[in-house]
Amino acid sequence: MSELIDADGVATPTTRAERWRLILGQESSASCGNLPPALQGVDAALAALYEPDGAHGLRRRGGRGGSAPNVARWLGDIRRYFPASVVQVMQRDALQRLDLRQMLLEKEMLEHIQPDVHMVANLVALSGVIPAETKETARQVVRRVVDDLLRRLEEPMRSAVSGALDRARRNRRPRLAEIDWNRTIRANLRHWQPSLRTVVPQTLVGYGRKARKPQREVLLCIDQSGSMAASVVYSSIFGAVMASLPAVSTRLVVFDTEVVDMTEKLDDPVDLLFGVQLGGGTDIHRAVSYCQAQIREPHSAILVLISDLYEGGVEAKLLARAQELVEAGVQFIVLLALSDEGRPAYDQHLAGHLAALGVPSFACTPDAFPGLMAAAIRRDDIHQWAAGNGLVPTRAADPSPLPSAPHGRPL
Repeated sequence: MSELIDADGVATPTTRAERWRLILGQESSASCGNLPPALQGVDAALAALYEPDGAHGLRRRGGRGGSAPNVARWLGDIRRYFPASVVQVMQRDALQRLDLRQMLLEKEMLEHIQPDVHMVANLVALSGVIPAETKETARQVVRRVVDDLLRRLEEPMRSAVSGALDRARRNRRPRLAEIDWNRTIRANLRHWQPSLRTVVPQTLVGYGRKARKPQREVLLCIDQSGSMAASVVYSSIFGAVMASLPAVSTRLVVFDTEVVDMTEKLDDPVDLLFGVQLGGGTDIHRAVSYCQAQIREPHSAILVLISDLYEGGVEAKLLARAQELVEAGVQFIVLLALSDEGRPAYDQHLAGHLAALGVPSFACTPDAFPGLMAAAIRRDDIHQWAAGNGLVPTRAADPSPLPSAPHGRPL
């Protein structure tokens, strides 16, 4: 005997046969038996999505007008019968399997949706066609997700970056907020007091005093193609957090075949997201060239390109530009994805050539991103950092002449 947990945390006992019946659907009734009344609502909610043409299916009524109430009712049912994590998966399946775009275009349905990063990405992609009367509701859905992500990710990002900025600069007369407690304790272990069971520090080790001007330039350069949708959402959140740190000069650039500088919108990630146009072609070289032109001090600059590297422009120009940046002292990093979606599809050939130039490429989860930025600020070896944190950097391409750009140099 096992249990099925609903949205309120209430457990319903189930047998093995009943669980198989829920998984396999109506056709398995002959072998698994009929479900008790307590599970029939759960079965109907599952059948509506995974047996869309059946008695309870979301396709059983013709036309969008007839199916809309059915979809709205189903959204309410799955929130009743399943926990939030399962609801998000089922909503995503509904969009992918049944193309239920009206879920995102009608106010009544948006009010029933369990929002998550993927739902935000879909809303951003559809922002140009969302009816006027629905746009405010859509913004509220996006705001809920953005606020939740900020609560979860802001403090780790702020702490990691702030600590890394001053770690190399030591201060022997620190204020309380500047004390490096780990180093202070290690430096004073000989002053351990057994009777007090504590260390009485004779020497305080602190981080350096904050500089009056930004210590690092961080440029987030984000591919707007549809496959990078979740990465755009997370990048906007992290960009907004870093922009609030006076010791970091943060710039956020999005691109397809055109380049748009969104830095002025970093104070409100929701406005930023609704200014993004997901989809379209890709010209990575053009975007990287724009970022290069914005860099004031190459040795203090960190350029993070978030892209699957399917270049629609001239690959040779991009490689030549990357080589220029590395030789100038810019810390150039490629994130093939910034999401929790697992290993992404990407251009392994181009990633290998970039790795050969000293530009590491790997996918990164949102939880690991603050640590990555801290390592980049400290100028740690990013290949070693990634490998030590369970991320897999792309291997450098076999030694061979890199393709040359026309006329020898990028335009």
